[in-house]
Amino acid sequence: MSKRDELIAKYAADLKEKCGVNADMDLLTKVTIGCGPSIYNADASTVSGSDESELETVKNNFLIKKLGLSASDDLDGGIAAVMNQYGQSNRNKYRAVVYYLLTKHFGKESAY
Repeated sequence: MSKRDELIAKYAADLKEKCGVNADMDLLTKVTIGCGPSIYNADASTVSGSDESELETVKNNFLIKKLGLSASDDLDGGIAAVMNQYGQSNRNKYRAVVYYLLTKHFGKESAY
């Protein structure tokens, strides 16, 4: 099993255990591939739910540029909902899992 496949399995387990979501493995794989090499870097592979600049990056680079959402789509509310679903006390919020949940939240599976 490749390193990426191992990470995708870890993300699917995280979705099930921490979010109570059965992952759509095809979409999760596409989201993970879309994250590029950042998934292999310990710092870049996670999202800090309390760091405002990090959340701005998620909003601008993922929600607006990748998913094609506009600022009028209550992006902050969507991010907050996903962070609550993942668990505010959960220290390791994997970027691929956060992006997967945001994609589902906004119904933008077609972007992949």
